Amino acid sequence: MAQTIDRHADDGLLDAAPRVDAEVMMRHLAELARWTKLSGTAEEAESLRYIERQMAAYGYVTRILHHPAYISLPGKARVVADGRELKAITHSMSQPSLAGGTTAPLVYVGKGTEGDFAGKDLRGAIVLVDGMATPQVALCASQAGAAGQLHISPHEHLHEMCISPVWGSPDTRTMAMMPITVALTVSAADGGALREALARGEKPNVVLHAEVDTGWRQTPILVADMAAPEATEDTPFILFSGHHDTWYKGVMDNGAANVTMMEVARLAAAVQPRWRRNLRFCFWSGHSHGRYASSAWYADAHWQELERRCAIHVNVDSTGGMGATSFAEAGAATELAALAHDVLSTEAGEPFSGSRLGRNADQSFWGIGIPSIFGVLSTQPEDDLGLRASLGWWWHTPDDLLDKIDPALLERDTRIYRRLILRLLTEPMLPLDPTSQVEDLQATLRQIGLGAAHGLSLNEVLAEIAELRRACAAFAATRTALEEARAGEADRVLMRVGRALVPIDYTSGQRFAHDPALPQTKWPALDPLRRFAAVQEGTEAWYPLQIEARRALNAIRHAVSQARRELSPFAGGYTA
Repeated sequence: MAQTIDRHADDGLLDAAPRVDAEVMMRHLAELARWTKLSGTAEEAESLRYIERQMAAYGYVTRILHHPAYISLPGKARVVADGRELKAITHSMSQPSLAGGTTAPLVYVGKGTEGDFAGKDLRGAIVLVDGMATPQVALCASQAGAAGQLHISPHEHLHEMCISPVWGSPDTRTMAMMPITVALTVSAADGGALREALARGEKPNVVLHAEVDTGWRQTPILVADMAAPEATEDTPFILFSGHHDTWYKGVMDNGAANVTMMEVARLAAAVQPRWRRNLRFCFWSGHSHGRYASSAWYADAHWQELERRCAIHVNVDSTGGMGATSFAEAGAATELAALAHDVLSTEAGEPFSGSRLGRNADQSFWGIGIPSIFGVLSTQPEDDLGLRASLGWWWHTPDDLLDKIDPALLERDTRIYRRLILRLLTEPMLPLDPTSQVEDLQATLRQIGLGAAHGLSLNEVLAEIAELRRACAAFAATRTALEEARAGEADRVLMRVGRALVPIDYTSGQRFAHDPALPQTKWPALDPLRRFAAVQEGTEAWYPLQIEARRALNAIRHAVSQARRELSPFAGGYTA
């Protein structure tokens, strides 16, 4: 059974630390609301320099890094349907239209799922899609040979989106996945009229007009560091990150999260003498217009340091939105679920839902093996708009302005992050619970159901996972003694266990590359086993899938073995 990590002993420190000041945050937010922060632009740089000055004033060592990123900024757009002009927007990573517009037969594909595309000849067509522009639909449309995508918003508001399915900037391998379609969105009323015309058997004449500026740009990352009092070059650090680039003024997304980061920086610095670990802030560019280009570059360019020293990644997005009283979409790694429950229940009076982190929110560090907590935190309680996250009708629109921020909710969300960061910085041992993660792997594997008929057995790996679970339990039983005598060593053990397990928990198993920006299954490294379990013996795919499944099984066993090796010194218990 997974352990419960009780940490009420830290309440004295939390009570002594300065309180969150909503007035200070709202003043900062009013400043950030002055700028439209498109990736790689002068306004973005000016806004970032404002944040840098504040972070430096709080005592952090700051630097602004610049790196090349593949950035796509949408320009003017319109749709002409049977001679009538419709209000429209185009999207980041869309292709620009032809000089006189892109026109082709219009074909309705429902919500644009793989099943909706299956069996249709869409070569050269414009697909009409219910719902927001997404990487999944762009990939399906491009693979089908479509010329364009016309999305129907769920309401009258048009939401900016990046449609690239490539995580970060593309390389020679992933460039082939980039969209080849012209993509636009129209309102529910205008798109619904086109859908109804098709249902009546009519053939609307549709012309897409889109301007998109796509290419390599220098983009900035603000890094701000503060060290613990007795830090050495090997002292682990907590990474607290959020994107700084925005659509339009982007006051909630992500200006409010930026001021949450700034306020936590101020409050944490006040109790720096009590820190056991270092703290690093990263304010990313290229999130909105480059599909997490900056965090992906940072993971690649600083891989060795991150692998050696980064203990946990905390992400923040869109805090303090008006009406955001739900925490149902807040996600955390399984090994951080107990911590998530503590900070949410203490500061918001809400339990942690147990949600798994999604493939978004600059989660570029799973391949390295760094566990993560949070991203989007608070959301609208009853939002059936079909948006990617329930962040309000103004999300990714020009209406994301100061009037969409509730100062009381911004203060509440920032209190949650304050408690979270202070716990991560000051507890004797990192509050990671690998037992829960191992139990989750064990349960997930058992659900796959590979049998003797497949020529592969899960019995051996399940036995090895059972041994790992016992090793985790033995480690947990020694926690008190370790905290008193060998906390630093225990931190490093927990980090190395994460380096083994996180890549199979949250990636396909590739530690040095980034999986696509597409929805994932649970423990995606198990996907070859799932595919093989579903195939019928004797089919053409049987043996190729068996090969993939065997390799995936080897990867799982290797990861489990690595984690067991790290925990083996504690199998017999530990006494100081």
